[in-house]
Amino acid sequence: MSQTYIPADIRRSVTEAARYRCGYCLTSQLIVAIPMHVEHIIPLASGGETVIENLWLACPLCNGYKGIQTHAVDPETDERVPLYNPRTQNWREHFAWSADGTQIVGQTPVGKTTVVALRLNNWRFYLFQSFNISSAASRPGPPVMPPPGCVPDPH
Repeated sequence: MSQTYIPADIRRSVTEAARYRCGYCLTSQLIVAIPMHVEHIIPLASGGETVIENLWLACPLCNGYKGIQTHAVDPETDERVPLYNPRTQNWREHFAWSADGTQIVGQTPVGKTTVVALRLNNWRFYLFQSFNISSAASRPGPPVMPPPGCVPDPH
C-alpha cells in the first residue's frame, strides 16, 4: 500500500471511531499484533482523497486483499457490485457470524462479494476465530483498547 502521510490527529480519530478494530473482519488491534492500517476506502489511485470521510481502520490482511478494489464480482450473480464501506455502511446489515462463530457470512450482494474479494475467512482469521479470541472482541460491548502508545501504522 502507499506511504501517504496521514496526520496524527486524523489517524487517532479514525482509530477511535473504528474502536481499534478492522472495519472488514472486526479483528481487534490487540489480536492482530502488528499495526493496523488507516486505509483509503476509495484509493488515491482511483481519485480518493486523504480526508477523514475516506479513511477507515483495516488489518493488514484485509487491506492487502482489498488493494485498490472498490468493486468486485458477486459470486452468485456474476454482477459487479461495490465492496462494503465500513465508514458508511452497517456491518450487521451485510454480514453475520457463522453458527460456530468462526466465519463471516455475507448476507447481501455487497457482503457476499466482500467476503470473497477480501478473503475474510482466510486461515489466519479462522485460527483467531476458532479460539474465540477475535469473536469476543467483535461482539457488542465496550471497545477493546490497545496498550498505551499503540498507533496504527502510516499505511
